[in-house]
Amino acid sequence: MTNVLFQPLRIGDIIAPNRVFMSPLTRGRSTDRVPNELMAEYYGQRASAGLIIAEATAISAEGYGWNGAPGIYSEAHVTSWKRVTETVHASGGRIFLQLWHMGRVSHPDFQNGKVPVGPSAIAALGETHTPVGKKPYVVPRALDASEIPRIVNDYATAAGRARDAGFDGVEVHGANGYLIDQFLRNASNRRTDQYGGSIENRVRFLKEVVEAVCQAWSPQRTGLRLSPTMNEKGMADSDPIGLFTYVARTVNCFNLAYLHTAESIRPGRLFNPTAPRVTPHIREVYDGVLVTNGGYEFESATRAIENKEADAIAFGQSFLANPDLPRRFLSGSGLNEPDPALYYTTGPHGYSDYPRID
Repeated sequence: MTNVLFQPLRIGDIIAPNRVFMSPLTRGRSTDRVPNELMAEYYGQRASAGLIIAEATAISAEGYGWNGAPGIYSEAHVTSWKRVTETVHASGGRIFLQLWHMGRVSHPDFQNGKVPVGPSAIAALGETHTPVGKKPYVVPRALDASEIPRIVNDYATAAGRARDAGFDGVEVHGANGYLIDQFLRNASNRRTDQYGGSIENRVRFLKEVVEAVCQAWSPQRTGLRLSPTMNEKGMADSDPIGLFTYVARTVNCFNLAYLHTAESIRPGRLFNPTAPRVTPHIREVYDGVLVTNGGYEFESATRAIENKEADAIAFGQSFLANPDLPRRFLSGSGLNEPDPALYYTTGPHGYSDYPRID
């Protein structure tokens, strides 16, 4: 196949047979935070992706805050995730796990009444779905600097558990308004210590997490996701280009498997019409494999790789509704349309029951 989407790509220690990646999609189908057989079926159906990046997964009970999301902080989680990775590998696929701490956008209802933590005592904007209904975000407890090594270690421990569960690697979730992103951006980080103020200081927590994860497993098994212009939950920064190009330069030294940006090219969830896209600037300074995601279709993804704007494209909603997305691209077949009303429900409907062309 001559189309660039179907050229192999080395990502660290892994060879992806194509550049049609599956982006992490939080669908809330786990059972009491434990992955189940339905999830194994779902991911196995999508094993033709060049790489599956599995859904955001809590590194600790403290980092948890989404109904139906899975964890990776107990042996029960490791045992259950093994069923998922074995199913994907049996179908010839490759799968990374996204490591997640929600920070200030968790809620006391997930924390046995305790206030969630964040870089500063600034509440996110909006509401969250708690186990007992929709409620406003609360003002978080600002982390003391002495607590940060503990959380860094939680990321490293989670990476080791992901390895034990059979994953091919991990993706550090530094995007979408969660804890690492909260430290990065100055709308949510008003600290005056070594983790706040300057860009260098605000990037310190991310750097420590990435370094710890690389040491716990390998930089060649580690990716990082960023969302430079995402503006939900009150997230913003006064200099996104300066901030995120600094992040890209900083992680160059780790020789990661890839860097992944979530920044839509057209109206949609990650689209921010008031801010210029930062991914092109990251491309100029980042030395490794760059994956990007947000509103791409077959033609726009092909052009992006041909123009060297990225090395691979991650697809979210398209992969949800089309478990055989690479094959549909190859054959020119039409795509199933996803049903947003079923995104966060339970059971197989709108999750593992989308038809394949075969």
